[in-house]
Order: sequence, then structure tokens, then C-alpha cells
Amino acid sequence: MAMEFTKYHGLGNDFILIDNRASTEPRLTPEDAIQWCDRHFGIGADGVIFALPGQDGTDYTMRIFNNDGSEPEMCGNGIRCLAKFIAELEGLTAPQAYKIHTLGGLITPKLEANGLVTVDMGEPRLLAAEIPTTLTGADEKVVNQPLEVAGKTWQVTCVNMGNPHCVTFVDDVDAIPLETLGSQFECHSVFLKKINTEFIQVVRSDYLKMRVWERGAGITLACGTGACASLVAGVLNGLCDRRATVELPGGPLQIEWSETDDRLYMTGPAEKAFVGTR
Repeated sequence: MAMEFTKYHGLGNDFILIDNRASTEPRLTPEDAIQWCDRHFGIGADGVIFALPGQDGTDYTMRIFNNDGSEPEMCGNGIRCLAKFIAELEGLTAPQAYKIHTLGGLITPKLEANGLVTVDMGEPRLLAAEIPTTLTGADEKVVNQPLEVAGKTWQVTCVNMGNPHCVTFVDDVDAIPLETLGSQFECHSVFLKKINTEFIQVVRSDYLKMRVWERGAGITLACGTGACASLVAGVLNGLCDRRATVELPGGPLQIEWSETDDRLYMTGPAEKAFVGTR
């Protein structure tokens, strides 16, 4: 049976959006998602996102399958796209906010009048047990810890933003061989549920350049949770301000780690590419 879909992207991090409001289970299997995301034989995307009925008092539930069929807890760029998709389904315009249930917790995106989407990403989780990783003791923060990867010692900081991230700071982010290093970080034995990895160049205290390898998706043009994790890591290492622009290959995100409520706020675009059936 043909199924309608809408293609969205957040700074080039692209997703297939499915109206799943009539069921509490995704309309596609992980195996289906792999086929749909194939850029040669399918639609092509970094993942498939399902807009399911809300639970526990939320407006909607977000589920996402990566292009390898795995299911992450959350996706920052994806939830901005989901908010735009939901508003379109409902025939609503900005300003409009939603409470979204995810496997990583409650997330609240708000459509702004200028077309951008601001997302309350919640508080960062910093203890090793919350990542989870064995780099330090379970009740310790993982800040500027040594990690051996590809015959080199990297200083890493780990942050959970609803999904796990390993952040390392480098002098020249463009010189990093991400296509070979990414999977070695992702599957390192110290990361018990694998890991998303961000390489960060601090250009100024309010401007960071980032490249990312996403767990289950590989190299992507942008990662919202990764941008948030990177700012947190920068603050913890005394390298950046609590509010900064994070420049990704697909474009910039505005990230703030609020001193008032300790929550992360991410602002960026979400654009509809096309609609279709498959």
C-alpha cells in the first residue's frame, strides 16, 4: 500500500516524516527504514521520523529510525523538523509550541514567527553512568579525559543530551579524517551504548566550528543534540561562552546553556524539501 511522506531537513540533516497519529506503533519497520533512507534505491535520508499520539500528557510522541535501522533516543534537528511537520498537519502557524515525548525525555519545540524553531532541550546529563561510559567512575563527570583511538590519545568530554555524545577539541576541524575516525569512536568499548562524536574548533568564545559522526547514521551535515553537547563541553573546559553560534557543515545553530534554569536552548531552521508517496 502506498504511503504518503514529507521530506524535511534541518541544515542538511534530512528526514522522512510520516503521519503516524492513527497508531501508537511506527508504520514502518527498521528494515523498511533502511530501504527508504537509501540514497540510491530509496528516497534518501539520515532517518525516518514518526509523529505518533502523545503519551503522559504530551501532545505527540516522536520515534525515529536511523538509516541503519537503529533507534536513537532523540534527534535535535529532527525534532525541529517534526514541529514544522505537525504544525502543517494541524494547519497552524507560528508562534506555536508542542510538548513531545521522546525516548530521551520530554522535549518542547516552539515555532517562532521568523520561521526558525527554538527547542528547550532540557538539562545536560554529565555523569559517566548517564552517558553511559566506563571512562571514569559512574558518579563522576567525564571532562577532559584521555581516550585512545586510532593510535592517538584524544582528550574527550562526554555529555548526554537525551542521547550520548563524546566531544573533543581540535585545532583544525577540517583536517580531521572523520570518515575513518568516526566509526572507531562510535564503537569504542568504553561507550556502552555506542556514541555520537563531535570534533570542535573554537574560533572565538562565542563561535564554534563542528563536524559530527552520528551513531547509526555516520557523517551528517548537522546534529542539534551534538551542537548542544559541544557547547556544554566547551563551557566545562573553559573554552567558550554559555551562548554561542555553532557552525556545522550545513549551517549555523544558536545554542544557549541558560544560567537561570540550567537548560539548553537550540534555535535553528527546519525546511520542507518535498512530499511524495512510496
